[in-house]
Amino acid sequence: MGAVNQVELDRAVGRLGALASACDELSRLPPMGPQFLLRVARAYTLLGAHDRAVPFLQRAVEAAPSDVNNQYSLGAAYVFTGQFDAARRHLKEAVRLQPRHWMAWYSLVDIDRQTPESNYIPQLEALFAPPDEEGSRHIHIGHALAKTYEDLGDYETSFDWLVKGKAARRARAEYADADEDALFAAAPATLAGGKGKGHPSQAPIFIGGMPRSGTTLVEAILSAHPDVTAGGELGIAPALVKHVSGGSDRHLLDPANMREIAEADMGLLGRAYIDATRTVAGATPHFTDKTPIDILYAGALHRALPNARFICVRRDPMDSVISFFRTMFVTTPHVYPSVYDLETAARHYVRFHRLADHWREAMPADRYREVRYEALVADQEGQTRALLDFVGLPFHFATLSFHDRPNVVSTASAVQVRKPMYKTALGRWKRYGERLAPAVKILRDAGIAVD
Repeated sequence: MGAVNQVELDRAVGRLGALASACDELSRLPPMGPQFLLRVARAYTLLGAHDRAVPFLQRAVEAAPSDVNNQYSLGAAYVFTGQFDAARRHLKEAVRLQPRHWMAWYSLVDIDRQTPESNYIPQLEALFAPPDEEGSRHIHIGHALAKTYEDLGDYETSFDWLVKGKAARRARAEYADADEDALFAAAPATLAGGKGKGHPSQAPIFIGGMPRSGTTLVEAILSAHPDVTAGGELGIAPALVKHVSGGSDRHLLDPANMREIAEADMGLLGRAYIDATRTVAGATPHFTDKTPIDILYAGALHRALPNARFICVRRDPMDSVISFFRTMFVTTPHVYPSVYDLETAARHYVRFHRLADHWREAMPADRYREVRYEALVADQEGQTRALLDFVGLPFHFATLSFHDRPNVVSTASAVQVRKPMYKTALGRWKRYGERLAPAVKILRDAGIAVD
């Protein structure tokens, strides 16, 4: 394997801490106008600290209420902090100031159920119409229209808008089946490899799975316990694995990183992870890292942190595929280039399914546990008690009312996780009819049962 790039590793380990220190230092300076306030707020949002960004954004709006960026940024921050009335007010002001602000339109649709009497279909369709080679406008408006038609019960039209909204990004995505095959094939060897002992910390609780499979729900339940801090989607493991394996010049998800981490110093990887997360770990005995792609790294993370727990959330196969396909990733590049096409999304699920099956059989039962989304919805208290037992925590009734907590949720599920447990998402895929037939065939050809 290549030599550890200590400079890059130190930079990756210190990224969150350095950003937090810079934010705090900036926040202590006297305000230098609305643009300064907006920059401080955006720095906090990079940390996922939307609650700390809010006061700066409020002052920016007070100083420059006609600045559309101030209005939108404050509205978006209120979405993440669960203050939907205030979010709605500022997002509506943003689209009044700038009728083509597609991110504000998307957020407006996302926070409210659309009805035949109250929706934005004419405005959204007009905004979608012009060509969009880069794809940012189309993906926002396409997803907004898809959500609108789903709310209206027209699932086939909803699906068609997903396809149209993703088309430009699909054409630009750097995706190849062979690359993902190689990446997932390299993961199992990390469980048996590595040198030395890992870090002894019991603090991390990793939550992995498919995007939109219930990972945010599981984190919300656990972090409602007084002994658990919600870390959110930290996304640290891929970079640490890359630098500890000596692959600093490679792509973040290069299969070589997986192959070479299996020969690396596991103590170094574990220490790097603990040092990197000190800023977000809080003062509680445990903290969560809800990064779905960490399912790839379950073996390496277990070797590096043998006392940590890993929870894999699994959901009905076709519900997983359509939920993944319905997810909008705003920034590019990201770790899911398969999300722009239904068939590549289905093949991604097949790889996840096989790897999750492998981890379940190969990893210690007291360190790795599966949670079925359907079982959690059917028996909230029983499954919550089992989760807490697995983590080693006593039952606490606050975990049953997770949706009432005034916490920050910095993921695509920020709206849904504010609600009590609901069953309406079960079997959602069946509502799309024949539009999903290609994905059903891919799963069945792979030997995965589809009801």
